[in-house]
Amino acid sequence: MYLTIPAHQEHGTFLFSEPCSDLDNLKADIAVLGVPFGQPYRMTAVHHDHSNGPLAMRRATEKSVRALHHYDFDIGGPLFMGRDIKMVDCGDVMADPYDLMGHYHRTEEAVRKILAAGALPLILGGDHSIPIPVMRAYEGRGPITLIQLDAHLDWREDVNGVTQGLSSPIRRASEMDHFDQIFQIGLRAQGSGRPEDYQAALDYGAHLITAYELHEKGAQAILDRVPDGGQYYITIDIDGLDPAFAPAVAGPALGGITFPQARSLLHGLVKKGRVVGMDVVEFTPAVDVNRITAITCGRLFVNLIGAACAAGYFD
Repeated sequence: MYLTIPAHQEHGTFLFSEPCSDLDNLKADIAVLGVPFGQPYRMTAVHHDHSNGPLAMRRATEKSVRALHHYDFDIGGPLFMGRDIKMVDCGDVMADPYDLMGHYHRTEEAVRKILAAGALPLILGGDHSIPIPVMRAYEGRGPITLIQLDAHLDWREDVNGVTQGLSSPIRRASEMDHFDQIFQIGLRAQGSGRPEDYQAALDYGAHLITAYELHEKGAQAILDRVPDGGQYYITIDIDGLDPAFAPAVAGPALGGITFPQARSLLHGLVKKGRVVGMDVVEFTPAVDVNRITAITCGRLFVNLIGAACAAGYFD
């Protein structure tokens, strides 16, 4: 058994979903999967505060949604819009201290099984390296447009010889045949990207959209640039949002995406085509303020789920 529902004080599952530990017989419309561990750049980072993100998001469930049947003004109705929707929480992908890359293989395997069952994967991270095995699981399901909400570029070839770490997910996605156009929204300040990484993104043809362009032109103008009728995978580094909405991050950068803008982008993408998966990563619970970041993470998923249900994704 490589998945487990963490035991804790409040809720064992995310957004009151049913627990599920048998991916071989999965029957669900939406499947939540926690991926706490990535590929560290040094041994001291094998377990860091990002690894506590999935648990903290689950523990904030009652702050993200009071109850599944309550009216939600963000989405225009209860979470599932009165539809018969089954959402399950598959627990966390476990790490093995004797096989430091084994959890990447187990993550890819788990997501492949979720997709094969016809469920929508929602991924709780973990640092920004964990979308790499998640995105690999979509092999043969392209073309997919990658939508990234993030302050940082994430095009490093490697850091300390590590090629699948948190600074490299977009470069790795660019090498996957099933991903096509890449939209990186919310870019600002400095990250680990160097001028050559920026040039690599430009050479690929990535659409680099700063937070300031989003503020000046509005979410709809950005959405208008995304191809209609496509498949979209959304990866959200929570530091893409302004620290006012998500203070618990390792790399806070002022001037970020507002929560209303993020909501507009999610709802707009659902309406434009088909969102085929989403992750939220880079949450550091130890420095959260009044659980605001945990709630923000939960509300991003709530808005995606509600918009997808309203659009008839699961009818």
